[in-house]
Amino acid sequence: MNRSRVLVADDHRIVAEGLRGILEPTYELVGIVENGRELVDQAMVLKPDVIVADITMPLLNGLDAMALLQRQDCRSKFVFLTMHKDVTYAAKALRQGALGYVLKHSASEELLKALQAVLAGERYVSNEIASGLEGRDDAVDQIEDLRILTTRQREVLQLFAEGKSAKEVATNLGISARTAENHKARIMTQLKLHTTSDLVQYAIRHGLIGAS
Repeated sequence: MNRSRVLVADDHRIVAEGLRGILEPTYELVGIVENGRELVDQAMVLKPDVIVADITMPLLNGLDAMALLQRQDCRSKFVFLTMHKDVTYAAKALRQGALGYVLKHSASEELLKALQAVLAGERYVSNEIASGLEGRDDAVDQIEDLRILTTRQREVLQLFAEGKSAKEVATNLGISARTAENHKARIMTQLKLHTTSDLVQYAIRHGLIGAS
């Protein structure tokens, strides 16, 4: 019998290898990637049945990676495996199209259950936060409004917040350094941010980058 194919995206190698041990007895692990850009590229090539991804990843966060894949008609189902316990992140992920949301510290007990449910077309959310989602369809609106930014602006924001130079941002996104700087300036104005430090703190609050 063919086993369902799973692609894992997590920039922490120890976590990824731990997931290998959990998944391989039951599923075909087709790959492990370490950033959101690589996730998008490999998902389009490998076409896994399920993608297990962190939200906070280098170069491109998991939520925006999922959005890019959806626009490219990728049919893989998404399970987010994350440290973010805030119900607003779970609400945002589910509203955006994810079918699973599992907390990392519960992975050994819940990830296989989540995959089984998701492959059957059902949602699965870690018990620890599932109750908080009840009657909270508006929970995502409690996050400061990232929706005023375009997808490209969110990509630029994350890369600058990670400490990339304008030239490095430009190389990652296939744009000019001047365009990257212009995007940054507009982002700072739209979000009422005044310094690069403000931008970094904003990105941390929204799970785009991890706190150092």
